[in-house]
Amino acid sequence: MEEKKENYQQKIENQLDEWRTDIDNLKLKAKSATAETRLRYDEQIDKLELKLTEGKSKLKDIKESSEDAWDSIKEGADSIWDTMKATFKEAKEKFRDKDEEKK
Repeated sequence: MEEKKENYQQKIENQLDEWRTDIDNLKLKAKSATAETRLRYDEQIDKLELKLTEGKSKLKDIKESSEDAWDSIKEGADSIWDTMKATFKEAKEKFRDKDEEKK
């Protein structure tokens, strides 16, 4: 059971790192965007950073959970991760569309 928890934590940490990189990349793109587009980037970045903070908070809960509480915490975490994945995917697609329009 402990190994599953540690594997899960590692998976979450890796995902959070990947999303941090995505946000940093969006910030770089926003710097070179027009004022109007930059506002849209900033709006999405704020939303994504909020989700990232939620994810870090949930990861902390997982790390601090006892073995008995682990199963119920994992269920809640899975739900949050699904929401976060959808939010990040939506943001990436939105900005990929913007990049396509420029070409």
